[in-house]
Amino acid sequence: MRILLIEDDTVLGAAVRDQIAADGQSVDWVTRLDAAGDALSVASYDLILLDLMLPDGRGIGFLRGLRARGDVTPVIILTALDQVSDRIEGLNAGADDYLVKPFDLAELSARIGSVARRYSGNPNPIVVHGPLEIDLAARSVRRDGKAVQLTAREWALFEALLARPGQLLSKAQLEEKLYAFDAEVESNTIEVHVSRLRKKLGSAVIETERGLGYRLGRP
Repeated sequence: MRILLIEDDTVLGAAVRDQIAADGQSVDWVTRLDAAGDALSVASYDLILLDLMLPDGRGIGFLRGLRARGDVTPVIILTALDQVSDRIEGLNAGADDYLVKPFDLAELSARIGSVARRYSGNPNPIVVHGPLEIDLAARSVRRDGKAVQLTAREWALFEALLARPGQLLSKAQLEEKLYAFDAEVESNTIEVHVSRLRKKLGSAVIETERGLGYRLGRP
């Protein structure tokens, strides 16, 4: 999953960025609304984390603009504004969730997962795929009842395929899900992760369309 973080507090922004990266997700962090607009014009995001008080304007206006243009990207507001009226304004403007600062980073990860599952059309955190039982909330996999340990990047790639069963994802699309703008990505990184996932979860778990991309294998 690729996430756009819009937050001008450098300490909090760094902590949130590191938390998302530790979860194996890709994050682009900007501190201004104009930079956020530039990022959205060149990349596709699965979720936006939005502060409300930014140097060049209010996040509420930015959110309303997104929704007015028909942009349905999930948005979680992160703000110190804790009045009920602020929450109502944010949700009515089109936010999917509202988290008041200071917050626990583990709770943020849980809320990101919850919103992502709702948008995927399956709010149930437990997914069964052939011999695999996947707990999306706990970010864990069991194969034939036995726990399988995945790295953060392996999990992120598997989750991206799992969210789009039957859909072919190109190598470039998967790299975009896993890595931020400034990340250095080796040419065979996706192939390496796919190979490791097949060894851990079964050779048929990921199908390859040579020269086109990858899709989740049939159960």
